[in-house]
Amino acid sequence: MTQLDEYAQGDGTKKSNRQAELLRLLERSHYLSIEEIAERFAVTTQTARRDIVALEATGQVRRLHGGATIATPVDAVTRRQRRIENASQKARVAALVAQVIPDGAAIFMDTGTTCEAIAYALLQRRDLRIVTYSLRVATIFSENSNFALAIPGGFVRPVDGGVFREDTADYIRRFKFDFAVISVSGIDQAGDICDDDLAEVSAVTAALAQTERTILAVDSTKFGKRALVRLGSLEDVDILVSDDIPAPFRDRVHRSGIETRVAAVDAAAAS
Repeated sequence: MTQLDEYAQGDGTKKSNRQAELLRLLERSHYLSIEEIAERFAVTTQTARRDIVALEATGQVRRLHGGATIATPVDAVTRRQRRIENASQKARVAALVAQVIPDGAAIFMDTGTTCEAIAYALLQRRDLRIVTYSLRVATIFSENSNFALAIPGGFVRPVDGGVFREDTADYIRRFKFDFAVISVSGIDQAGDICDDDLAEVSAVTAALAQTERTILAVDSTKFGKRALVRLGSLEDVDILVSDDIPAPFRDRVHRSGIETRVAAVDAAAAS
């Protein structure tokens, strides 16, 4: 064991504090490599691995090749907290998305708190034709009797109301959309858009293959985060709607040619 490892392991309080901070970082970024953990805490990669093993033993973290991720999906309490904390950003994003989608459009709607906010904003529209695998989004849309609404059958995931069965993706492929409205867990530094659940990614991928235009709606907290499953890249998106685009991502978004609508500026000035 090196002197650095002895220092890192020798004080139980320091070790527990480090592991608690590591857990908080993983909750925010979803995935960290061994090298990133070692650099962040100024320890060796051996100590970083031991911290991951210790957290995995508690059921909070899952080891992956070369790193670690959170072991379980977002729980209901965390999800409710996100809805409260980012409510104003999501409302501004939702209002801009509602400006893009005209009456009579055929749309696919993703699951999640951002899409729930968008569903409320779209209640002002008429004659929308909607496919969603989110029971909560469908419940909101059902308040408008002018809408045609379709959802797949299957089991309901309590944490977010997602409806899944083995052939959910096949069900979605039966439809054609003018717009697919999606939101994701994170957009990493490489410009990849990612989510935490493979079933969600499969459903959304099916919708993207059937749509004329893709709208990615995210609040600014999603930039710089990584998630477990890659859905695609920013270059696959037609319209990006957010309350703000952090500086490190502005050049990439500009180069990609994506149409952007940012809630922090006047909609008429958005490019």
